Amino acid sequence: MKLAIFDFDGTLYKNETFPLLMKHLKEHTTYGPRYKGFYRSVLVPYISYKLKMYPERKMKMQMMQKYLRAFSGLTETELDEYFAEIANKMRDDFNQDVFSRLHKHNKDNFHTMIVSGAFTPLLKSVAKDVPVDTIIGTDVPVMEGFYDPKMPIDHVQAERKTELVHDKMNNESIDWENSFAYGDSYSDLFVLKLVGNPVAVSPDEKLREVAIQNKWEIIE
Repeated sequence: MKLAIFDFDGTLYKNETFPLLMKHLKEHTTYGPRYKGFYRSVLVPYISYKLKMYPERKMKMQMMQKYLRAFSGLTETELDEYFAEIANKMRDDFNQDVFSRLHKHNKDNFHTMIVSGAFTPLLKSVAKDVPVDTIIGTDVPVMEGFYDPKMPIDHVQAERKTELVHDKMNNESIDWENSFAYGDSYSDLFVLKLVGNPVAVSPDEKLREVAIQNKWEIIE
């Protein structure tokens, strides 16, 4: 089996997801009043990160966890509907070049995957009409049909992505040398190095250096 692994933010989706998540909550007719509490809760970790007192990975995980806590009391169905609203706002900003690659890999019988730190219900809504075989994202903890704010999230980033890919494909024989992976940031390096055909998509400075040094394909 050959894999085609796609990051989401900055790769399939041209932008970063979290600013859109914040904007959608702030302007939401039903949940908008919850925005102020969320915003106050993230000020300390965000300022600490900017002052280099807080590692980026931990800051991102805290932001994701605190964002979800704004939805205490909601059912899983209500959260799915909320993330579907955001997915609809994203459609005009998909990277069509990368989506074309995804469709081509699907036609060539690759097992296509989205592996991202974005929330899983958002990714599932985005991929509803897209030929994606496996989605790995940051799951929303649910207990008895309701979001459970007491449960910590497993924020999928950096080497955690590769661990989950291996876990998911554990029972399959993978042709890693002829597989592809697409990512935009240096933190995607763990996944890109899994395959024989890594592709950097509008890469950040550090990933661009690695891509040029190793003669990887770059999609601008």
